[in-house]
Amino acid sequence: MTEQILDAAEYLFSINGLHGVTLRDVAKRVGVHHSLLNYYFTDKRELFDEVFKRRAEVTRSLRMKALDEYEASCGGKPTVEGALRAFLDTDLDLYIQGGEGWQNFASLGAQVANTPLGAELFDEHFDELVLRLVGILKRALPECDDVDIFWGYHFVTGGLMLTLARTGRIDRLSGGLCRSDDFNAVKERMARFMAAGFIDICKRSAASRS
Repeated sequence: MTEQILDAAEYLFSINGLHGVTLRDVAKRVGVHHSLLNYYFTDKRELFDEVFKRRAEVTRSLRMKALDEYEASCGGKPTVEGALRAFLDTDLDLYIQGGEGWQNFASLGAQVANTPLGAELFDEHFDELVLRLVGILKRALPECDDVDIFWGYHFVTGGLMLTLARTGRIDRLSGGLCRSDDFNAVKERMARFMAAGFIDICKRSAASRS
């Protein structure tokens, strides 16, 4: 029953957000009386937190493993693109292969990412992962200032969140050449594109110091 409740809540939250959903809405989608939800969850915020945590912990652990495996296999010579592929592609694979539930989580994550609530949740579930990536990027770009590494990560996560939002804007702008739900196309391009940006901004900063 818990998984049914989480699935229903995830779907509704992904469309209407935390404040646009009631426990009665969730109960109705599950097909139970709303009082049953109070047996499993104290209130709506606890339910929302559990919805987010369920898949956040999966993608966090898979990406940590991918980064560990990448660093172990690179012979002490990590590349920016290699690190970003471990970080980004592992996440994108979940949305490509994971079905409706992961699609809903993608929308939910993108929706809350730029809110105080989202900042709180991302801090809790992803800080360790992000700092692991940053550490590898620093070793890949030893001459790069830390400030440029962190700005680079900021741009990466912004691009990822816009991708997960699947607004359809790129579909219209491109006249159908691109689809905002084409995660395979994103996976093919994003890490390579972002890596070039990291390398260029670090080169420019190094040149300005010399």
